[in-house]
Amino acid sequence: MSQPFTKHPVALAAMAAVATAVVAAAASSAVAQTAATGKYVAGDFHNHTTCSDGSLSMQKLVKKSTATWGLDWFVQAGHGGTGNRNCTLTEDASLATPGYPFNNQGPTTTWANSNPPVTPLGNPGGTNMWRWQALQSFQYPILENLASNKNLPLFLGLESVAEGHEHTSVAVIAGQMPASIYGTQIAGPSTILGNANAMAQWTYCFDRGNGPDVSRGVSNQWTCDVPGSTISTAATAFWSAPGQKLIPSLVSGSAGLGERGHIKTTEAVRWMQANHPNGSYYVPAHLERAGPFNPNGNNGFNVEHLRNFNNAGPNVAFGMETQPGHGASSDRGEYLPRRQTINGVVTDSVGGTTYGGTGVYGAVIGGVWDALLGEGRNFWFFASSDWHNRGLFGPDDTRTTQDFEPGEYQRNYTLVKNGSDRLNPQYIVDGLRSGNTFVDSGQLIDRLAFVACTGLSAAQVQALAVAAANNSSAPSAAGCATMGERLNVAPGTAVTIAIVVRDPAGPSNSPYTFPNPSLRQVGITQPLNLPVLDHIDLIGGLVTGRKTPGAPDYAGAWPINTDWLRLDGTTATINDVFQAPDPRAGQPVVPPAAKNTTAAIRAVFNTNNWTPVTVGNAPAAAMTYTTTVTQSQYFRLRGTNLPASVPFETDASGNPLSDLYTNASDESKLRIPCNTVGTVVPPVGGRKPYTGNSINGCPTHLPVVNGVKYSSYDVAAWADLWFYSNPIYVQVATSPSRGQRIAQAK
Repeated sequence: MSQPFTKHPVALAAMAAVATAVVAAAASSAVAQTAATGKYVAGDFHNHTTCSDGSLSMQKLVKKSTATWGLDWFVQAGHGGTGNRNCTLTEDASLATPGYPFNNQGPTTTWANSNPPVTPLGNPGGTNMWRWQALQSFQYPILENLASNKNLPLFLGLESVAEGHEHTSVAVIAGQMPASIYGTQIAGPSTILGNANAMAQWTYCFDRGNGPDVSRGVSNQWTCDVPGSTISTAATAFWSAPGQKLIPSLVSGSAGLGERGHIKTTEAVRWMQANHPNGSYYVPAHLERAGPFNPNGNNGFNVEHLRNFNNAGPNVAFGMETQPGHGASSDRGEYLPRRQTINGVVTDSVGGTTYGGTGVYGAVIGGVWDALLGEGRNFWFFASSDWHNRGLFGPDDTRTTQDFEPGEYQRNYTLVKNGSDRLNPQYIVDGLRSGNTFVDSGQLIDRLAFVACTGLSAAQVQALAVAAANNSSAPSAAGCATMGERLNVAPGTAVTIAIVVRDPAGPSNSPYTFPNPSLRQVGITQPLNLPVLDHIDLIGGLVTGRKTPGAPDYAGAWPINTDWLRLDGTTATINDVFQAPDPRAGQPVVPPAAKNTTAAIRAVFNTNNWTPVTVGNAPAAAMTYTTTVTQSQYFRLRGTNLPASVPFETDASGNPLSDLYTNASDESKLRIPCNTVGTVVPPVGGRKPYTGNSINGCPTHLPVVNGVKYSSYDVAAWADLWFYSNPIYVQVATSPSRGQRIAQAK
């Protein structure tokens, strides 16, 4: 996106030249970066193919994600449960690979109608295939074939149907993609060299959708015991002896079903921690979507469940997918009030909607994510595409009223330290676990260097960050820490933070060239496919220690709507209390367990106080902030293309407002007109997909209310962009007590 940090290109060039020279001079005296700083690589770990309920074959989605949208790594992770489509089949001959030719049967062909037919295994049996069998015998061989023949860093995951909750992005990478597959002709299923046996076993044992199957994986004869567990045994009421696994529904009635389900899901995390602590992950997906936790059903995650998972498996339960996919749907992220009826009860998504495309747990400063960071937990922010389909449009169109394809809109930029080695699943999982990931929507930025240092001048720290951004690596030097790391300091130490962000060169993936309708409200004319970073918030909060299970501040559900989200789309705040005549008068709206009231915006950076620089021949911005720390704390970032006080988008502090105002499912709430009339306006439902990037007027699929066309669907998503970083911890050493000093002296 051309000249993202100023409206005056000539001035930008001059300023950047001067600033780059200053930074280069400072770099000569800066502490040298340490080796193996790694590289940021973009990927997606939650998406769907015809193996579950997606609209594309694995072969086509891999091609679209990597060749079309340029992802560096890709995890295919469809739903748990069962599926009836033979997803080894492709759409056309162009997608064929050795061993998987096009045979005139498309990927929607059922297993039973395949030639030859395929008989699903398991007990009870049926025409649908249990996901464990599909993963082990069909999906992994296809993915290894693609990884080998296309020379791509791929592996297999799962969107598990979580017992007691909703969905979780998981993977167990043991056996997947051995180095020997590269340089080898993988001719078909009979020549695969790796396996997804561990992933398949976990799925059989712990995915709720595979729960009824008691076959033990037929010839696999799996058992699902967890080392050291007192729960995964015959002494537990919902242990199935035939299936050798926990089945919460074995206990009659729904009372306590969700509680039993949570116990099993926590066992699933313990199994990963015990058997594959460095080769698996458990990341709750779109975790606000299905409402608060239901102790008698299977929906929702409260803050205590995230704590329980992280306690049970700190190596594997290290984050949440709080920026969901489905970014162009009629309800962004598919979050909405009155989302669904669960056990006869109409249930809202937690928070009622998204906020700038992010769920309430991650979007609200001082909310659930800050509560977890305030404990000092390694618990990270992730995003996903959750690709299924494009709604009104076909998969090859550039318009959408439902989902974006992996890499098209959202990306996880993760630091991997593979050196000269081939990028493989282990390096990617290690990178995800490290916390060194930033998330971007809509190509707002594509490089970020974020570092906190002691003992260096501001110019030296900035030089360190600029050098790292130029290499698409993380700043690394003695006395410094970056995302996911801890900087240990003495009380009263001055800490300098440096931030460098780069705007990607050229237009974004948006097909729309007309002015952003959200920004037109405040007099800014900016093409939707040329977004400009408006500002960055540096957010900080205190770290006050771990919460104790069973303590009053350990558990608590986010307030239900309309306690949080009012009918007019406004919300309560972190510090609100209920008012009389409500019988809860005086009590906090958000329970203590779910918030960190010390979290706040510490600094705001924009064109007035950042320095233009050049990073990789593209415009970038550098900024520093120095503070003296006396208490342990953390710092994180978010940035957006929207200024503060954009009507129906941001508040006076720049926080995202609820997305109800652009959700097309309730046209009475739509507020932002889209009134640009263009000359390139492809019709809805045309026989040929529109694959260009020059639609210069508000498209015909936007809702029209009383003669006014309103921003919604994909237009609203491209108009409202955000990036989030994961935190840097600054840990302040406490002085030893008199007793500790005596003990140390002895």
